[in-house]
Amino acid sequence: MVLFRRQANLLRFRPADGLAVLVRGRVSIYESRGQLQLIAETMEPRGAGTLQLAFEQLKARLFAEGLFDAARKRPLPSFPKCIGIVTSPAGAVIRDIVTIVRRRHARLNLLVYPATMQGTSSPASVAAGIRWFNANRPLVDLIILARGGGSLEDLAGFNDEGLARAIAGSELPIISAIGHETDFTISDFVADLRAATPSAAAELVTAAQQHVEDRITILTARAQRAGHFHLMRARQRYARLSAESVLIRLRDAVNRRDQRLDELRLRLDSSTQRPLRIRSQRLAFLIDRLSHQDIAARIATIHRRLQSADQRLHRTTVQIINPRQGRLNRASAGLEALSPLAVLSRGYALVYAADGKLLRSVAATGLGQTIRARLAHGALEAEVTQTKINETSVTETNNS
Repeated sequence: MVLFRRQANLLRFRPADGLAVLVRGRVSIYESRGQLQLIAETMEPRGAGTLQLAFEQLKARLFAEGLFDAARKRPLPSFPKCIGIVTSPAGAVIRDIVTIVRRRHARLNLLVYPATMQGTSSPASVAAGIRWFNANRPLVDLIILARGGGSLEDLAGFNDEGLARAIAGSELPIISAIGHETDFTISDFVADLRAATPSAAAELVTAAQQHVEDRITILTARAQRAGHFHLMRARQRYARLSAESVLIRLRDAVNRRDQRLDELRLRLDSSTQRPLRIRSQRLAFLIDRLSHQDIAARIATIHRRLQSADQRLHRTTVQIINPRQGRLNRASAGLEALSPLAVLSRGYALVYAADGKLLRSVAATGLGQTIRARLAHGALEAEVTQTKINETSVTETNNS
């Protein structure tokens, strides 16, 4: 019998001497030696315990590689927001998980990857779910592999080496919840945490939230009991109080506050009068030190300084104003020479129409219109009775 390396790598157990096996293959002839040989394609151990033997051999090999070491296992997040579940969507497992999660942590989201949980295609299907969740890490915080109980043959898919390495290579924490409490698979040893059942896995991921809720419930009950106790004590004290004792306490409180108010008023008066007394004492001390002669001498000195300052101010004012007064007089004379009023003093007049505009031509007025003449001293109002070009005849009707 010949078993090539490629087929040997696919075996789930390691062949040993004296082991009964079931081989499937094809018959061929080795022509150089004339030998008839069986080329094995598959090999399975025969008899009871064959699957257990494959399980033990794979377990020992992966243990030697360090895939079961506690140092490589990651802690689970205390308050996950979403959990990825690889399981069959038609089984009772997912319904049990949903029921427990909704009861213990209603805000926790569940994202299910439908996988084949039994048969030869089970390992590849479950490994595909693990890879999908790792490729979409922002969606979930951890992964649960969930399957109900069964025989060793039913759970054989979770003793697969390829699935074990997919679990070990996951970047997300994984909980293995396969079978019942007494069932153990290779996936349980490689995963970051083993749960006895899928329901236990749901309780584990909601334990922190449930602990918080339990703590809140306990504290709420304690607060209610403390409130009831204080309320009872207050009612007892209130029952012992009489109207007279209440009035006495109120009167005492008012008297204490009145006394405190008087003390504050005295302190306020003292704090305001003290600075005035100090200044008065200092002023009296200074007056006592100064004699009348000293005061007169100081007043005379101040008077002389004021007179000197007044003289300097007068001289400065004269020096500044006289030149400006001369320039003002010259400007006034020039302005007076250019003023039209000076022309009027020589016998001329300014004639305005009724609308106040200066008349420069006979054509600007007409018969019956009122005109106004400005003279050097006073003004005249007249009505136009006759107009001529270059010669105007005016009849006065109203003088003012």
